[in-house]
Amino acid sequence: MSREQEYRREIVSFGRMLHQRGYVAAMDGNLSVRLDEGRILATPTAMSKGTLCAADLVIVDPAGRLVAGRHQVSSEISMHLLIYKLRPDVRGIVHADPCTATGFAAAGVALNQPLVCEVVIGLGSIPLARYGTPGTSELCESLEPLIPQYDAILMSNHGVVTYADTLHHAYMKMETVEHFAQITPVTHCLGRQQPLGEQDLEKLRLARSKYEGNHSVAPMPLAVGSRFLAGHHHGRAKGSARAGAARVEGEDLGSIKLASGG
Repeated sequence: MSREQEYRREIVSFGRMLHQRGYVAAMDGNLSVRLDEGRILATPTAMSKGTLCAADLVIVDPAGRLVAGRHQVSSEISMHLLIYKLRPDVRGIVHADPCTATGFAAAGVALNQPLVCEVVIGLGSIPLARYGTPGTSELCESLEPLIPQYDAILMSNHGVVTYADTLHHAYMKMETVEHFAQITPVTHCLGRQQPLGEQDLEKLRLARSKYEGNHSVAPMPLAVGSRFLAGHHHGRAKGSARAGAARVEGEDLGSIKLASGG
């Protein structure tokens, strides 16, 4: 089996997993793999990720032009092309709309609280990009400052995009984002959060390199209590997004009263 055939099977398999887990509905979401410097294998437009077959996939060049395939290219391919351009280490991308994480994105809330050690090690912080119309340059402009230093991004009123050195790792990052998004509001409903402190975060930073398969470039979140938390970029950040810290102006989860909280 050729490498391209393996990648085709991977995309189909992970597409079905996204659909089975409810991370995508109807024809939502898209996946891609970088075959080489001049070719990207991707899911086409207007097709359910639960019913794809290997022959349905398309190959595009770095400009997004169709090179091979019987279907049309997704209008969101530009987001994938930007990530591949800015991150030479990335070879696989997953875009989906998992319900809980997308709920955070629709509420304008970043997942930037250091509550779970596995999330801190694997993803650091999960920032929120300002809204950009899908399939337009607006979306790429909102993502561009964040892509170089984060591996998972919430897209306001849109969904989530994750990327990694393999499609498998990109998919696992998507699972991690959604799992963390489900855990976070539970702590608020219980009336108590216990964020990791600065010393614990430093230990996790040192432990990062020991975990096989973890090559995250994302900065660690800052300890709660600091004036700044990594990962909030909803158009209100002071200073450069590349600095890895943005000012939170009342939109972290702690400031939001849930129906069962009070």
